[in-house]
Amino acid sequence: MDHIVYTDAKAGEIVLLLSHQKRMIIRGAAGRKMPYGRVNPGDILYFINNNAESLVKAKGRVVNVLNSDKLTPEESAELINNHQDKLLLTKEQVKRWSGKRYLVLIELSDIAETEPFRIDRSDYGNMDDWLPVGDIKKVIQK
Repeated sequence: MDHIVYTDAKAGEIVLLLSHQKRMIIRGAAGRKMPYGRVNPGDILYFINNNAESLVKAKGRVVNVLNSDKLTPEESAELINNHQDKLLLTKEQVKRWSGKRYLVLIELSDIAETEPFRIDRSDYGNMDDWLPVGDIKKVIQK
């Protein structure tokens, strides 16, 4: 399964991923929201900045996924802290994700730059920062 994942441009997430310093990404919410339970080892994530440039620039293979049980604010902060060596979150990002009831931690390998390409997200309506596209070839804009 292929996924399009929007990354924090301000925090330079794609740069950190490509330098192999950052090896894990995080998502979280008050409920079991996308991508909770929808990402598996072997899936390919395609990364795009959240700054309106609309170009996929990198990809990586999922090697491990942790879908948390319901967490207290303290437990979510502790989980983030325990994986910060792979997440490399900024203070703002730690604040954003800490306190979420459900977290998804996704460990990556084979992170590589791609020839930049645009996607057609018209089939995904108002989905925000995670698009489960199935086959990436179906959403590449010609």
